[in-house]
Amino acid sequence: MHAGSRLLEAQFADGHDGDGAQQGDAGAVQPQPGQAAKQHAQVDHAEDGHHGQRPRVGREQRCSGHDRIIPATPAPSVAVRGVSHSHTRPAVNTTIPPRAVVLLLVLTLVWGTNWPLFPLATREVSVWTFRAVAVAVAGAALLAVAAARGQSLRIPAAHWGTVVAATLTYLVVWNVASTYAAIWIPSGQAAILGFTMPLWAALLGWAVFGQRLPARLLWALALGAAAVGLLMWRGLNAYTQAPAGFALGLLAGVGWAVGTLILKRRPVPVPALVLTGWQLLLAALPIGIGALLLGDGPWFWPSAGSVAVIAWIALVPMAIGNAAWFSIVGMLPAQLAGLSSIGVPMVAMVAGALVHGEPLGPLQWAAMASSAAALWLCFRQR
Repeated sequence: MHAGSRLLEAQFADGHDGDGAQQGDAGAVQPQPGQAAKQHAQVDHAEDGHHGQRPRVGREQRCSGHDRIIPATPAPSVAVRGVSHSHTRPAVNTTIPPRAVVLLLVLTLVWGTNWPLFPLATREVSVWTFRAVAVAVAGAALLAVAAARGQSLRIPAAHWGTVVAATLTYLVVWNVASTYAAIWIPSGQAAILGFTMPLWAALLGWAVFGQRLPARLLWALALGAAAVGLLMWRGLNAYTQAPAGFALGLLAGVGWAVGTLILKRRPVPVPALVLTGWQLLLAALPIGIGALLLGDGPWFWPSAGSVAVIAWIALVPMAIGNAAWFSIVGMLPAQLAGLSSIGVPMVAMVAGALVHGEPLGPLQWAAMASSAAALWLCFRQR
């Protein structure tokens, strides 16, 4: 069966389970007991003439052996490839709650100002060491906060596979690939490549899960793609000089999209702090192994400046930013969450210009205007 059909059937069952009378027939007049047999005969006759047709939702049937009338159970919807049907591909819910707006503002600020710090954090330590320390500190800090708030740190055994898969595709791939990209090409350009995530999330959500975007979000996606195209055009010289940085920037965006869709497909029923903390600690294991195997030079204690930068990245963008992100993912569809995060590269571009003197000319401003228009479409309510 098509993946979109299975998703639709699950949503249909969740929304109607055991309460078919609420779907359009709440005010229907119940027939008298003396009329039940007549109505039942009419229903039987209709079914004899239309073999294979299921009764419509809310239509009443006579319960076999009794005179009482019960609502018909809803028939599952079946998607037929090549046939237009309003429920074949489930539409994405575009409502953004106020709490998600606040979290998105926090996320945009802490993640956007984070990108120019990557080259500073890796002046004395390797990418692997920097990321291993940062994710371990961030994960331990979040679990400590969750425990102090009285939240259970236990994740049900049935959901550990989902947690591990999402951690490997998002946090491990993202943290390593995005950091190398920010070192090999300008940090603002690396941020743009990483935040192609909404494009990948929309494509994967449509191709794998059959999720369709409304016209408003399709326009937002097009504007976001235009912004990426403008900035990529300006950075073609950097990409040709460091093609590995370009490839890793795109890989970071793809990994982020896949990890987000995994969590949306199989939600983990634990608080966001607990989920984020465990994912960060799990990510520290493979990244720490990479640091031990790929690190070079003798062991030493970095300077106070490097320690301060790594600590800031661990506690603010890594801990607070990821906790905000996983909270947003729990409230919004993956495509909408990804689209609403495209303000991060705008902040990263400005921060890169202020910290490293990276270019900020007409193309960058045009790209930021496109991103702002895409954000407006995301937040605009019908």
